[in-house]
Amino acid sequence: MDASLEKKIADPTLAEMGKNLKEAMKMLEDSQRRTEEENGKKLPSGDIPGPLQGSGQDMVSILQLVQNLMHGDEDEEPQSTRIQNIGEQGHISLLGHSLGAYISTLDKEKLRKLTTRILSDTTLWLCRIFRYENGCAYFHEEEREGLAKICRLAIHSRYEDFVVDGFNVLYNRKPVIYLSAAARPGLGQYLCNQLGLPFPCLCRVPCNTVFGSQHQMDVAFLEKLIKDDIERGKLPLLLVANAGTAAVGHTDKIGRLKELCEQYGIWLHVEGVNLATLALGYVSSSVLAATKCDSMVLTPGPWLGLPAVPAVTLYKHDDPALTLVSGLTSNKPADKLRALPLWLSLQYLGLDGIVERIKHACQLSQRLQESLKKVNHIKILVEDELSSPVVVFRFFQELPGSDPGLNATPAPSAAPSAVGRERHSCDALNRWLGEQLKQLVPVSGLTVMDLEVEGTCMRFSPLMTAAVLGTRGEDVDQLVACVQSKLPVLTCTLQLREEFKQEVMATAGLLYVDDPNWPGIGVVRYEHANDDKSSLKLDPEGEKIHAGLLKKLNELESDLTFKMGPEYKSMKSCIYIGMASDDIDVSELVETIAVTAREIEENSRLLENMTEVVRKGIQEAQVQLQKANEERLLEEGVLRQIPVVGSVLNWFSPVQASQKGRTFNLTAGSLESTEHTYVYKVQGSGVTPPQTPTGTRTKQRLPGQKPFRRSLRGSDAISETSSVSHIEDLEKMEQLSGGQEASEANSPKRHPGAPAPLEAEPPGAPQDGAQGLQGDHPQVEEPESLR
Repeated sequence: MDASLEKKIADPTLAEMGKNLKEAMKMLEDSQRRTEEENGKKLPSGDIPGPLQGSGQDMVSILQLVQNLMHGDEDEEPQSTRIQNIGEQGHISLLGHSLGAYISTLDKEKLRKLTTRILSDTTLWLCRIFRYENGCAYFHEEEREGLAKICRLAIHSRYEDFVVDGFNVLYNRKPVIYLSAAARPGLGQYLCNQLGLPFPCLCRVPCNTVFGSQHQMDVAFLEKLIKDDIERGKLPLLLVANAGTAAVGHTDKIGRLKELCEQYGIWLHVEGVNLATLALGYVSSSVLAATKCDSMVLTPGPWLGLPAVPAVTLYKHDDPALTLVSGLTSNKPADKLRALPLWLSLQYLGLDGIVERIKHACQLSQRLQESLKKVNHIKILVEDELSSPVVVFRFFQELPGSDPGLNATPAPSAAPSAVGRERHSCDALNRWLGEQLKQLVPVSGLTVMDLEVEGTCMRFSPLMTAAVLGTRGEDVDQLVACVQSKLPVLTCTLQLREEFKQEVMATAGLLYVDDPNWPGIGVVRYEHANDDKSSLKLDPEGEKIHAGLLKKLNELESDLTFKMGPEYKSMKSCIYIGMASDDIDVSELVETIAVTAREIEENSRLLENMTEVVRKGIQEAQVQLQKANEERLLEEGVLRQIPVVGSVLNWFSPVQASQKGRTFNLTAGSLESTEHTYVYKVQGSGVTPPQTPTGTRTKQRLPGQKPFRRSLRGSDAISETSSVSHIEDLEKMEQLSGGQEASEANSPKRHPGAPAPLEAEPPGAPQDGAQGLQGDHPQVEEPESLR
């Protein structure tokens, strides 16, 4: 205790007590402090993740970890993903993110000036390039985020008391947001979630059904909806129009929609890929009308091939307070620095570079469109043949009594079920064609999509992919060549489908499975003996038979592909037959499947029953041998069983004992007597087994000819004389085979698993099989077990 405290406390006892207490507290505090320091230095290693343990890692190890996470491990199979072509302009945009982090460390005044300059320059450049005068810009990562902010701005503009009263204002007069039926999927739900509005605030405007494109908004019907909402006390708030729909790239009648919005005080927002063409010298009138809208969304990243570049929402509004409340503007320097990557990239490309990339993408679309016009069985779905940056096409086939274009509107003479099956078949084939084209020409950026009316189609949108993947004109030509190379397979497969169905339905034991999602010839299932047709559960026996059938079919090395999988509507196994060329013999294919499946079923049944059959046969043989031993004992008497006496009796009075052996027929599963073998010196066949099914229409193949090919289908490269000689050789082969079949028909039939019958020999001649049993003597010595 210090001297001052001792002077204040006169009692020495209290002073000593205070001194001891202070020393004790100091000791406790020092001990607790040392414990905390030791615990801080020696943390359990299990609580710290592995990469953070120790003194840290070097930059090379960290980058190696990032590379492994990006490209996967070496043991994994490489996936055919599109790799973005990051050129020098891509490095500039990536540099913008690093510079943004560095610039954020500047002092506040310099940071404010720099971010304001970057934001104003980028906004001005984009408004001039895309013809949107006197506009403001909002930069955002999520493409739909800009529309959500615009909806907030529209709400604040139309509801003056929204800041004070909030939801009560909206409840008294509900806002309505109009979306086209061809809008991006999930856009309406996203807006309701972001704005806190119920789903009834969304109004889905249908597209044209009679006149105009079926992917354009019906303006007349929209006006009717607006009038109905006003009569019900609702407030039409915002309309989302498309300058290039997400599916097929069609543009709404924006000029007419703008007039309608001005009439009813509705905010007009435009989005779509066709807005990129505003930077070109020639722009269609429908797209040019978008420059008069209240707001639009631009995506310069995919248009110009710039990675990690934000989307931009351009809008026109005079009240900065409302834009600040809506979130379109911000005073934070970090929000303004979002424009830095785009600010750097636009300066690097320049106006000529920007226009060149957009123009190149449009030229690729025109090139593909002109090439596909010359290809048969290809339908092109474009809005404007002169300036459509998106090309949508599909494969089709003409049916009697149906629409030769899309098979979507059946004629009165066509049955609805037949048209529906054909629609599903074409969809499956288009899906297969699209996947093949994506694998063969990955730089084309082709996508497969399902449309409500047209069905499955392929979309080529170079404005969204060409700058990123580096698509060139040669790639478009390669894409067209691949389409032409796949068309014969598609048309032939469709022609063989009906023939395959009829052959399967006419063949016993086979069931045709109608799978609308399979693009091949068809699907077939073998019905074995124990197949429960009413059950939809997994059939182990059928799965085993189909697995063996698949193995046998793949061993034939034909041009067809075979796969096994569950049935379309059940869990039973089936055989899926892939695409075919024009020289496939369907009858031979179906017959091969039926015969092979029956053989597999019989062999599997024989193997499964072998153990039980052999066990029962052994038991029956033991019973018969014991019975025969008792009969012989009664016949010969007891004296003949005595060794010495029996020999004497046998010498004076020999016994003519008959051989009563037993043979076990595995095929028939029964015991048979060997008396026929010893008497006639011929091994009997016993019970005749069922005949193994064989193909009645199996054709003779030439050397090198693959299975299931039509042997009489000639080639253009073969001369006429060689074709004639070829046909003559086939006729001779058929005559020889016919003679052999006639000779075999006169001979007794046998099962392939039964032993071959022995030829007739003179009486008394020794047989190989009998010689092993009895040698040169006509009788066999008795076994010891029978003595």
